[in-house]
Amino acid sequence: MPERATASHAGSPSKTPLASLSSHYAPGQERPLGSYAILTGAYTTGLAGGLIALRARRHQLPERPTTGDLLLVGIATHKLSRLLAKDKVTSFIRAPFTRYQESSGQGEVEEEPYGHGLHLAVGELLVCPYCLAQWVATALTLGLIGAPRLTRLISSVFLAHTISDFLQVAYRAAEDKL
Repeated sequence: MPERATASHAGSPSKTPLASLSSHYAPGQERPLGSYAILTGAYTTGLAGGLIALRARRHQLPERPTTGDLLLVGIATHKLSRLLAKDKVTSFIRAPFTRYQESSGQGEVEEEPYGHGLHLAVGELLVCPYCLAQWVATALTLGLIGAPRLTRLISSVFLAHTISDFLQVAYRAAEDKL
């Protein structure tokens, strides 16, 4: 099967292999696969750099994370990723890469990434809380190794924020029933 895909692009020597792959992968759409590869490389480099820095400072990796740390980092990751990707107050971070679409309630906004190549890929990353979660979880996990007290404190803020969000929604629902 890959031979047929290659053969269909044999007549267009001006296309790079990545452009050919992208046009085969998503015909008629711009999928910046090369830019995704750059972002993946940046993530991997950051992870490796963080681990090297921790090792240079003689921090030991835990044999396994505690259940409490997993819950704390998991909930903090959810909240921080959502704040970065959707919160109206953090829109200044996303603005160079996105266009405002509409308010979506509870202080969140919908935005659409724009541009081409790396610009588009960064915009897609910044509006996707699911995509940002990997980056945030990695930073918090490395923080648990290098600065555990500070990381737990910061994560606790986002845990409390998440609890508050659920309580706000429950309170609103109770008010609406009255």
